[in-house]
Amino acid sequence: MAQRLNYTVPPVKDEPTAQDALSELLENLHQHGFIRLANDMVKANSEIGKILVAGLNRPGSRNAVQNLSLMMMAVGSIPPERFNHILLALRAAVMATETASEVSENQKAPGLRGIVKLLNDDELWQSLRPLMAVLETFVTEIRREEEPPVTRYSGKPTRE
Repeated sequence: MAQRLNYTVPPVKDEPTAQDALSELLENLHQHGFIRLANDMVKANSEIGKILVAGLNRPGSRNAVQNLSLMMMAVGSIPPERFNHILLALRAAVMATETASEVSENQKAPGLRGIVKLLNDDELWQSLRPLMAVLETFVTEIRREEEPPVTRYSGKPTRE
């Protein structure tokens, strides 16, 4: 009698391999002109480098890069859910300015009595409390003595 062969069928290839994906990426980069752009940049390396260095070696450019870095550090310290809440509140406030600026002809200035009534409006003061806290904190921070950003964010002293 014949002996049974031990043969396992190789699995069908349903997903591309890394080599296939790399080939497809390379082909797409070539079709859209990115490979040619990269080759041209490498060929013009010294000229592009000189232009970039000259542009970045200005005080304004250095300040811009440092300021962007500081903004990223400041925004990075805010938890995403809080930042989302702030952005949505800011968006709603901006949208509210549009409707508030449309003054109808029937609305008149509140006058002195109207202003006195507004001063006694608890709901208004509760609404203004967060704005007052923002202003108070902002003024406190503005009055603080300036210090280098490295010291403020890391606590390490710097040499000047």
